[in-house]
Amino acid sequence: MKQYLLSVAMIEGAPPRSDQDTQKAFEQVARLNDEMQAAGTWVFGGGLLPASSATVVRTKGDDVIVTDGPFAESKEHIGGFWVITAADLDEALEWATKATRACGEPVEVRPFQEEPEG
Repeated sequence: MKQYLLSVAMIEGAPPRSDQDTQKAFEQVARLNDEMQAAGTWVFGGGLLPASSATVVRTKGDDVIVTDGPFAESKEHIGGFWVITAADLDEALEWATKATRACGEPVEVRPFQEEPEG
């Protein structure tokens, strides 16, 4: 089985959801999480605070530079994610379809690199 990252795309400045719509999405995602766990596909998942809460750590030579804010200067950021196992991309896309319906946001699917054998 291969692992896939299902990442939820959030757009800065998008109109905020109502409290009712937010609660509905939380409930739908909780049910999806339960379904993934019952199916044995669930590895890990979680929601993230806004990109403005990010801290970037990088090196330049021997120096370590720490800056506030997201790495990418973009209006689109990862708002949450799942790591799942799936037999193939088609199965991962089936889970992503359920995920986008549950959370109401676009979901990007990316396979993890395979570990070299040895």
